[in-house]
Amino acid sequence: MIVLKFGGTSVGTVESLMNVKRIVESLQDRAIVIVSALGGLTDRLIATAEMAAAGNAEFQNEMDAIVARHRNIIENVVDEPKREACMERVMTLLGELRRLYEGVSLIADLPHRTLDAIVAYGEKCSSVIVAAMIKDASLHYSPDYIKTERRFRKNITDAALTNELICREFTEDTQYPAVAGGFISSDRDNGEITNLGRGGSDYTAALIAAALNADELQIWTDVDGFMTSDPRIIPDAHIIPQMSFVESMELCSFGAKVVYPPTIYPVFHKNIPIKILNTFNPTAPGTLITDTRMEGSALLRGLSSLKATTLIRIAGEAAQNIPMISSRTFNALARKGVSVTLVAGDNADGTFALAISSGDAEIALNVLNAEFSPEIIKGTIASVEATPGMAVIAVVGEQMQRIRQLGTRIISALAAHGIEVEASNDASSKTTATFVVREDLSADALRVIHSLFFSEAPVQIDAPNADAAHSDPRDSE
Repeated sequence: MIVLKFGGTSVGTVESLMNVKRIVESLQDRAIVIVSALGGLTDRLIATAEMAAAGNAEFQNEMDAIVARHRNIIENVVDEPKREACMERVMTLLGELRRLYEGVSLIADLPHRTLDAIVAYGEKCSSVIVAAMIKDASLHYSPDYIKTERRFRKNITDAALTNELICREFTEDTQYPAVAGGFISSDRDNGEITNLGRGGSDYTAALIAAALNADELQIWTDVDGFMTSDPRIIPDAHIIPQMSFVESMELCSFGAKVVYPPTIYPVFHKNIPIKILNTFNPTAPGTLITDTRMEGSALLRGLSSLKATTLIRIAGEAAQNIPMISSRTFNALARKGVSVTLVAGDNADGTFALAISSGDAEIALNVLNAEFSPEIIKGTIASVEATPGMAVIAVVGEQMQRIRQLGTRIISALAAHGIEVEASNDASSKTTATFVVREDLSADALRVIHSLFFSEAPVQIDAPNADAAHSDPRDSE
């Protein structure tokens, strides 16, 4: 059993859909195919909903364009025997969508649950089309078996119930290949349509693969696999042929957009390999993600960056007690659903720093000021200050601890190029070292670090410890 997930770019055009058809129909194994909405459609559905809520009558023209796009794709990818039935079903769905928009326009409001219902139509329609396009495929509806509950202002999967329902949905008697839309789900208590948020189709595929103990999860996208860094910034970045689950999770958590990070957790626990493949270049070997490390592979795996970050510094005598302040900080922020991407303590200058998403900065400041109000009153904490406009650079590799003075070498190399590291942590994780720099310097920082460790011809760095900076990154202790 193989579970394949095709993203928006893979199902965005007639050409890409025909590639999907060839890929799936060439398989010898039983397959479950999870599809996203047509490329770019989810954003358009949201924008059209906002237009309707604002009383902008142009939403009708947007809806007409959405209908025309689906009609054109069906006419070009679905064979004659199934085309009429497919067209009728999709047009019925789009008729329901139009009525939702008209209702939003009438009440001049866009409730959260209505928006969830609206964006669900992207996957509802794409799954109908793909099931009709692929020979002998059966169609399945993901809200029937992907169930959520509301926690921390988010839709969280009810893992036990979802696992049970997936096993009921896909059995030995199911007609394969089976096709379903990803992303959409339903509330376990009231049955209302919900969704799994950004990357939800990846997560849907992973949940199904894990529940059914699939042989492999394939993520089909528009790149040849994981790369050592973003090729738009670093042209000589190269494909990573194999990596561990932990390495892939770390790279994705810090901004690599190949796989949505939660995707990896369900299959990681079942040790189900993930293959990253290119729909537009299906013969490329891609990247294999497993728990087995290749012999002789590089000590560092890749770099990624997380922008829109705010650095919060807590200064004062109490900040020198790293275990205490770290525990209280994490617990206080976790209760409000705020995630921390980096923690760095410096006993020398009495500061404790943490990096968070800028969208959570105001909440985090309020929480931390309340949590440490006794220390602030006593004067043992002098300030809790936020600096926006930052980025976190992550350097990832399970063998990175074998590299001598990794953090010192990176900080020196960046300094030689006029890039100051605002905070760093190369000790808390065996897999990842993190460095905070100004967001407008993050691309340059990536270039410097990539050149230092991954390029055949590293840049020359006039650093005080130049010999260390230029030594082979595979040097071990």
